[in-house]
Amino acid sequence: MMGEVEAVVVEAKAFDLHGVRYRDVTVRYPDGGVEDARLGPEGAPDDLAAGEAVLVTRVANMVVSIRRP
Repeated sequence: MMGEVEAVVVEAKAFDLHGVRYRDVTVRYPDGGVEDARLGPEGAPDDLAAGEAVLVTRVANMVVSIRRP
């Protein structure tokens, strides 16, 4: 239930909450599935943009981080 999956960023929106920068990210997997995640500053690159190929780390069926390959 833990692993890394290739995906493409569909949308990435950054916002501040109590002085901390979070990101709401939507990714599309090769099988066509789409998933949303809210990640803190340690969970995704600052300049993540739509169309980027990324590696999504999932634990217990939940996105915990996104990184560039």
